[in-house]
Amino acid sequence: MGRVFKIGTRDSQLAVWQATLVKDLLQGQGHEAELVFIKSEGDTDLKTPLYEIGVQGIFTRALDIALLEGAIDIAVHSMKDVPTRLAEGIAQAAVLKRASYKDIFVPKADVAFMGDTYSTATIATSSTRRKAQWLNRYRNHTIDNLRGNVNTRLRKVRESEWQGAIFAAAGLERIGLRPESAVDLEWMLPAPAQGAIMVVCQEDDAAVLSACSGFHDADTALCVALERDYLRALMGGCATPISALAEVSGDMVIFKGNILSVDGTERVDVEQQAPVDKAHDLGKEAAATLLRSGGQKILDGIRNAGN
Repeated sequence: MGRVFKIGTRDSQLAVWQATLVKDLLQGQGHEAELVFIKSEGDTDLKTPLYEIGVQGIFTRALDIALLEGAIDIAVHSMKDVPTRLAEGIAQAAVLKRASYKDIFVPKADVAFMGDTYSTATIATSSTRRKAQWLNRYRNHTIDNLRGNVNTRLRKVRESEWQGAIFAAAGLERIGLRPESAVDLEWMLPAPAQGAIMVVCQEDDAAVLSACSGFHDADTALCVALERDYLRALMGGCATPISALAEVSGDMVIFKGNILSVDGTERVDVEQQAPVDKAHDLGKEAAATLLRSGGQKILDGIRNAGN
């Protein structure tokens, strides 16, 4: 019998779905694989807002440690949770084809207020990016913190006095929990790499690297790499409202990004494009353009507020 690849995963429904997808892909290519469950800090602290936990890698650190210690061979991450620099000794084995990158609004009841940017409402999200973009559009709304896995967050929406909450479309759609009443937020730019799944392993594990290469999606990998380059160039973490989206259209890559003040009152956008074969610096170039266009002032304000 050949090697059985041990796939590390958090125990949330979405994380297990993603890890099972990778397991099925490996088995479809003739490899044996099994799931190993690992608890993360992000799962055990459900009260503190994400931006107060020293958030870099909060949902990936425990899996990365297990990987480096040899307890698992493969870790599967929602790519938007992965720090822009992988831990030393860890390598990207594959990026899966991207699902929806969109944010969606899950209402408790009526959504008529969304058509009036001067309306009043209370909305829930723990994301500073979503909060800033929402307040930029709806200045009179109040944002409450919402933590927990997707099942917990959906339950809290039903039980709360909120008008609704913001979710990533991919997370709810992958596990079949997207409500029929959900509204696509076409105007909201996503987090860098939102909707993408990253598979990682030890950098010298040739067997895993080879096994995962068969389901690596080059277009998705290019786009999320550009988005993460942009994020790294701006040195933004989860407490910084930074958004980015790169898409391949024919032989071109179109890149859109923005940065907002935390309260949504200030905003700078950037949009650039380049041929696919010359796009490797597009994310960094977009970040430089954004900073020159007023983004540096917003970034400095956020940093000074945190000191």
